[in-house]
Amino acid sequence: MASDATILAFLDEHFPHAHCELNYQTLDHLIVAVMLSAQTTDLAVNRVTPALFQAFPTLADLSNASPELVAPFIRTLGLYQTKSRNLVAMAKQVMSEFQGVLPSTLDQLITLPGVGRKTASVVLVEGFKIPAFPVDTHVERVSKRLGWANPSDNATQVEMRLRRRFPPDQWGKLHHQLIFMGRYLCHARSPQCESCGLCNYRETMQGSPPKSSKKKQS
Repeated sequence: MASDATILAFLDEHFPHAHCELNYQTLDHLIVAVMLSAQTTDLAVNRVTPALFQAFPTLADLSNASPELVAPFIRTLGLYQTKSRNLVAMAKQVMSEFQGVLPSTLDQLITLPGVGRKTASVVLVEGFKIPAFPVDTHVERVSKRLGWANPSDNATQVEMRLRRRFPPDQWGKLHHQLIFMGRYLCHARSPQCESCGLCNYRETMQGSPPKSSKKKQS
């Protein structure tokens, strides 16, 4: 298994410009896009959000809508009916409990319908530039293969291990780099181990990837 310094150098070399691939202009757009990204791809979300954001530019607009009005805009995404209900309920709660301003703490964000720890952490680190370490399926899978977490760890346990292992000023960058690593190199199936060499995954796991605690964290 490679050292942390070797792994970080590899990530800096291969993914120096890793970033959030969701398209958004405002904090209101960001939380909507991240909520929509659960169990689907950022590319799929980016296809539907232009029309959605044009119809509902702010959370105030979304709070006055009904799930039935929102659903057609995101019909191509998985779980679109549940997501439609959560988006409207989230917007209503922001308007009623936070005076229309998206809260900037983890504890407050996770009280919103459809907003789990991962979504809240993305909003913090991406929107508010507050140190957080969101763990999605890519981060979870790659962290386990690199030996930074145990195969049986759930997403929250992986997050806690990563937060202890690295200083807060590295969390945002490393989060994005691990996503790019998992998305473009260390795939769930058929990882490109010949291009990496950072771990002994192929030898020890006989090609069977460690199971993530969830398909995709919300």
